[in-house]
Amino acid sequence: MAEDTDQEDKTEDPSDRRIEQAIERGDVPKSMEVATFFALGAGTLALMISGSVGLGDFIGGMRAFMGNAHQVSIDSNGLMGIAQFSASKFFIIVGIPFLFAVVAGIVSGLVMHRPLWTFEPMIPKLNRISPMSGFKRIFGKEAFVQFGKSLAKFTIVTVIILAVLWPERARLDQLVRLDPIKMLDVSWVLSLKLLGGVLAVFAFVAAADVLYQRFSWRQKLKMTREEMKQEFKEMEGSPEIKARIRKLRMEMLRQRMMAQVPKSSVVITNPTHYSVALRYEAGMNAPVLLAKGIDSLAMRIREVATKHEIPLVENVALARALHANVEIDQEIPEEHYKAVAEVIGYVMRLRRQGF
Repeated sequence: MAEDTDQEDKTEDPSDRRIEQAIERGDVPKSMEVATFFALGAGTLALMISGSVGLGDFIGGMRAFMGNAHQVSIDSNGLMGIAQFSASKFFIIVGIPFLFAVVAGIVSGLVMHRPLWTFEPMIPKLNRISPMSGFKRIFGKEAFVQFGKSLAKFTIVTVIILAVLWPERARLDQLVRLDPIKMLDVSWVLSLKLLGGVLAVFAFVAAADVLYQRFSWRQKLKMTREEMKQEFKEMEGSPEIKARIRKLRMEMLRQRMMAQVPKSSVVITNPTHYSVALRYEAGMNAPVLLAKGIDSLAMRIREVATKHEIPLVENVALARALHANVEIDQEIPEEHYKAVAEVIGYVMRLRRQGF
């Protein structure tokens, strides 16, 4: 009951960090139904190919043997030859499809869950040997789902077997009266029909199980509000997170500055390493710095200014001073009034002259 109550309190979707931690522990959504489907599919495909060849050779060999039974020596060498022939054909018919099924099951598991080396699942934990935990594993929700899944598969497969065999009941009645060669041929055709139907069922079950396992996994990883707050506090103290936040802030500031450049009245340059964009209109107390940058950012500011026909004025000392002493959206300090006023006046004269 306490576990159910805790799960009810987990209303927040899992964070990226919680998901990464779960994967590092080896806690990933696993669907055995997918591995079963691919194993069955690969085995069936291999059986259709190798089985047809092997069964054809086996039936041909049996016909030759039965047609010349009187010429076959019933000594140790003769019996050994028959046994070797039968074993080789049995391996082709059954062994090769079995190997294909095993390999396909392993590969599908690696593709679904990717190779992950961790000793976390092997670390002893008291809750794994707790009687109450064992009871919950046996009679809990997950066990009920697995039982329901198994029951559904058994029921559907039974229906398919009946659907395939019931129309063939007349042939099945006659099957025991057929010669062994004909009996093998009929049994082979019916077996392929059954495998095709079962494969279709497992395809549906595997698709549904993938969706359910992923949903169940994310539900299990959900967090309470307190866990979210605690994780946020831990992340705030992480150097990596701090660096990432600084980078995001710088990127946002850069984007905002670039959006402000078209509104500027003039861009003062160094001319290559520094750029400072200023805005001044009648009625303002003082010009305001809208954007500033060095090197590549300075070049980008000049490019945007040129595109929007903002005047570029070269003043090495003023560009360096404003970049060092004035922040974004801050008014120009008094000590730079005279130099900035000369630049603004120059720009206004250019505009009056039609430049």
